[in-house]
Amino acid sequence: MNTEKKVVVGLSGGVDSAVAACILARQGYRVTGLNIRVLDEPDHEPSLSHSALRVSDRQEFSFPVFTLNLSGKFRKEVIGYFHDAYLCGKTPNPCMVCNKNVKWSGLLDAMHLLGADYAATGHYARTELVDGRHRLYKGIDHRKDQSYFLWMLGRSELSKTLFPLGGFTKPEVREMAREFGVLAAEKKESQEICFVPGDDYASYLSGALPGLGERVAGGEIVDREGKVIGHHRGYPFYTIGQRRGLGISTGEPAYVTEIDAVNNRIRIGSKKELECLALRATGLNWIGIDRPEEPVEASARIRYRDRESRCLIGPAEGDAVTVSFPTPKSAVAAGQAIVFYHEDEVLGGGTISGVINTLKT
Repeated sequence: MNTEKKVVVGLSGGVDSAVAACILARQGYRVTGLNIRVLDEPDHEPSLSHSALRVSDRQEFSFPVFTLNLSGKFRKEVIGYFHDAYLCGKTPNPCMVCNKNVKWSGLLDAMHLLGADYAATGHYARTELVDGRHRLYKGIDHRKDQSYFLWMLGRSELSKTLFPLGGFTKPEVREMAREFGVLAAEKKESQEICFVPGDDYASYLSGALPGLGERVAGGEIVDREGKVIGHHRGYPFYTIGQRRGLGISTGEPAYVTEIDAVNNRIRIGSKKELECLALRATGLNWIGIDRPEEPVEASARIRYRDRESRCLIGPAEGDAVTVSFPTPKSAVAAGQAIVFYHEDEVLGGGTISGVINTLKT
């Protein structure tokens, strides 16, 4: 029992975070809920207030909940980042930036303000203290594992973070939700970016950045030799690997293989031309190992639903690394995260800054 330990649990309104809070309450922690608001009218300063949010009607799981308005910070550091990345021809991952800069920052701030010992979330991941180092591991339900989104957390943050769901499968969590009387027990999950309606990022960008469509419309579509074969509606509205909606006919399947933001140009090619054998990553955060000073064998994912592939991590100038693959990776997009693993342990991760070696037909 942990009757003297206080924990602040991030509550999203969904089933996972609610069950995480109930598990900790049943384990004897003194639980306080924290609902972080990010889509309200942005305040100049974060504000903490009492909330009427409840996770269950049962007295056992009746605990105070606060609301922390971080809408201003979210707009600047997540939505602003999202806009800038697309305008630079990259493919952003706003959920990871939000996890680091908004959610954990807010949780840890609330933890200190409320005098708690830990912060907790409903992510499917695990953390353990091994050999004096706080380490991050996949959740045991590999179909639901969310460790990919957590590579930006530092060891000090992990030392104060609990992941109650890491040892359970999603069906087990659903069953516990019913047992605990969780009000959101049957609530469906959403995989969409919270500020992009319908997950239609092109329509969102057009509305959020007035005049963007007019400024970038009519750019060139070129083939692998640089020959102009058509025109597009603006480079921010395309992603690496995109096949549909190109508005051209080449007689064979064509994919976006390169986005040139400077010249408002997209390059197309065959599916084979999407494959690469090496990439460069920057902005690294190392959790399970120290920064490599010599090549390290690992496995890696280049997107959340990607299948892990064996790789070799090699040091480069500054904090950068080069990552080479014995088996080609497809549709590598600058701006996405690459996360490194050794079996179930997260070694670290970074942001893909570019492709080094592509395959040609």
